This record gives sequence, C-alpha cells and structure tokens, in this order.
Amino acid sequence: MNDVPPLLYPPPAAPAPPSPRRTGWIVYAVIVTFFLVLSILANFAFFSVALGNCAGNPDGFDGRRARFEEEFVQGDTDTHNKIAVVYLTGVISERLDGPGGEEGMVEEIKDQLDQAVDDKRVKAIILRINSPGGEVVASDEIYRAVVAARQQKPVVASMDTMGASGAYYAAMGASYVMANDLTLTGSIGVILQSFTFSGLMDKVGVRSYTFKSGQYKDLLNPTREPTAAESNMVQNLIMEVYDKFVGIVAKERTRAGTPMTVEELKTGLADGRVLSGKQAKEAGFVDGLGYFDDAVDKAKELAGIPKAKVIRYAEPFSLKNVFRLVGQNDRAKIELELSPSSLMLETGKLYFLPADMFQ
Repeated sequence: MNDVPPLLYPPPAAPAPPSPRRTGWIVYAVIVTFFLVLSILANFAFFSVALGNCAGNPDGFDGRRARFEEEFVQGDTDTHNKIAVVYLTGVISERLDGPGGEEGMVEEIKDQLDQAVDDKRVKAIILRINSPGGEVVASDEIYRAVVAARQQKPVVASMDTMGASGAYYAAMGASYVMANDLTLTGSIGVILQSFTFSGLMDKVGVRSYTFKSGQYKDLLNPTREPTAAESNMVQNLIMEVYDKFVGIVAKERTRAGTPMTVEELKTGLADGRVLSGKQAKEAGFVDGLGYFDDAVDKAKELAGIPKAKVIRYAEPFSLKNVFRLVGQNDRAKIELELSPSSLMLETGKLYFLPADMFQ
C-alpha cells in the first residue's frame, strides 16, 4: 500500500556548463561590438565637426579650412558680424603649451589672430589679457602679431586682473588699450635672475673647475661670484632690451594720442613700478577704463557695426587631444598648483616681469 510507484520518466539532467571555447567567442564578440560602436560614434563626431565648419563659414576663409572651432561667448545671434576673443593668459613663454596643446602658447595665439584676420565675418578682435608678463622674445612675438592684426582689423586689448610687463608690451600692439580700475599693469622693465652657491661649497669642501675658451664663456656661473666686467656686460644687455621696451611704449602711446618720449618714460613711470588701471589711465598708459563688456562695445564702435556675436576659438575634437590630456594629467595638476610666488626664473633668460612676484 505504501509503495511509491516508479517514475515513468527519469528526472531531467542538469544543464551542461558552457564550453570555454564558446565563452571566449562571446567575450570576443562583445569587445568587437564595443569598438565598432565607438568607431561609428567617432566618425559621426568628425563628420559633424566638418559639416559644421563648412556650414558655419561658407565664405569666410577663401576655401581654406579653419583650424579652430568657434564657441559662442555672448552677444547677438541674429547677425553674421563677429568679434573674436583671443586669450593671453598666464606667464608668457615659448616652452609652455597653448590651450590646444598642439604647439606653444605663442604660436597658438598667432594662429588664432591669423584666423580672425582671415575670417571676413570677424569685424574686430579683442585680446583678453590676464598675465604678469614673461619671456622677452615671446612677448615681442605676440606684440608683432597683434600689430599685424591691427593693420587689418581693429584690435582692443582688454586687461583683466593683470596685464603687466611683457603682457603690457604685447598690449601695445592693439588699436585701443582698456583696463579695469583695479587691474595691475605697467611694470615696464627687464629682469634677469641668477644665483651663486659658492659660499655653501666652501663650507662643505666642494671645488668647481671650469675650462673655457674665453673669459665670458661661463657667464653667470653659479659656483663663483661674477666679475665687475661680467656684471657690466649683463647690465648693458638688460638696458639694451629695456630701451627697446620703452621705445615701443613711447611710439605706441604717441599713436594712441598721448605724446610720450623715451626720456620722459625713463625718468618717470617706466622704472619697473606696477600701476593700477586708474593710475595707468591718468598716466596715459591705457586709453580707457572698463570691463569686458565695455571692451566689446569699443570693438563694435571701432569696427563700425551696431551689433555682433562674440566668439572665441577652441581646438576641434580629436582623439589625439583626448589621449594627450589623459597622458598629461599629472603635469596639468602641477601647472594648476603653480603660483607666481613659487615660480622661479630660469637662469640666463631675460624677462618682462614684476620682480616682487618672485621674492
């Protein structure tokens, strides 16, 4: 009575685990699909950028493709007239990367100025400055590029927090120079910094031997004190560069309507001192006082246009730039932590910089 009748069918067997070979093919298919989708998205992005460039500048560049993309900043969107903003930010140096990272900051600024000049719809340029200055040659290159742009279209130099020394030098190339009341500017002068640790070497018993072809070949050698002849030679070099700086200021401020002479500058405010925007206006070092919006209004006035959209330039999307930014992440952190108070001048280089920023 209690016997359990036998099952007519045996219980189903447990499913066999997938073979390792089949699992490998599934993983491979997922990876291939992922990269295929990524490739499609990248190609779509490149196509969109190219289409945007063609549509956005149908007659602006005489058949040449613009290097930089345009980003809207402010202003009127119902007009073809544009004002291009080119940024001069941070210490001016040939060796520092520009925002796009493709080349140095000086070359990138020059390329942006060239694009603004070549674009027929750009009616004026604003050089937006927030810089303490920097290397002598780099500052002079930017100045010359601004002068070349000024000869084609109005250029307004608009200073933000700081536009001193080499940055002020660069601003002299503009058609109109504007600062804020509290902008730090001026600081007309040249500085070269060196050091010596010969005293420390004497204390620890270290000796340095230099073999040279001429008496000035080891100029600024940090293992010994400079001779009187060497100090005189370096000072003459600094004064030669200083004379050029003062000469450019005198020439450009005369052009701006405020007569100045080299002698007046040398015996007056061109002694390295930093000025506020208000003091600079009173001294004739700048043409007007105002904020960025005022610079936009001045640019429209000089260009003779009632309204315009303000744009700035940016590097177009590319995987190369993405990988570059990822690879340089650590260096970017270092640069963000760098402050003027901790920046050391490179031995043997001439700078247009306020000396008190490095004490």
